Amino acid sequence: APAAAVYRAFTGVGGKRGWPAFDWAWRARGLMDRLVGGVGRRRGRRDPDELRVGEALDFWRVEAVEENRLLRLRAEMKVPGRAWLQFEVKPEEQGHSTLTQTAYFASRGLSGLLYWYALYPIHGLIFGRMPRQLAKLAEQGST
Repeated sequence: APAAAVYRAFTGVGGKRGWPAFDWAWRARGLMDRLVGGVGRRRGRRDPDELRVGEALDFWRVEAVEENRLLRLRAEMKVPGRAWLQFEVKPEEQGHSTLTQTAYFASRGLSGLLYWYALYPIHGLIFGRMPRQLAKLAEQGST
């Protein structure tokens, strides 16, 4: 799909639309976060299609937005460290593009390492399926 369609797909995540892969797991994570005093997913998003730097997106904060290129989210959920989720699209030849999704985690101590590796299997499933689902959404949106 063209880069603009891919960008619309990944900037449309969260809120009432949910997440394109394992939305039930994102809801469960939001519930767990609320149980330990975090923000959970109760904040949703301001607008279903537009994102601005500094605004809330479920339990994330929009840290960077570059139109038709990049979205970086910083986690505000309770985690033993700091976490980001980034989506980047690069245009290729003939109206195609490449989507790169990167999850960053800067652990805080042993508890952070244990957290990351304990959740590694579910992260692998979620973060493995999400780019494929975003690609499908982008392809549907570009036709």
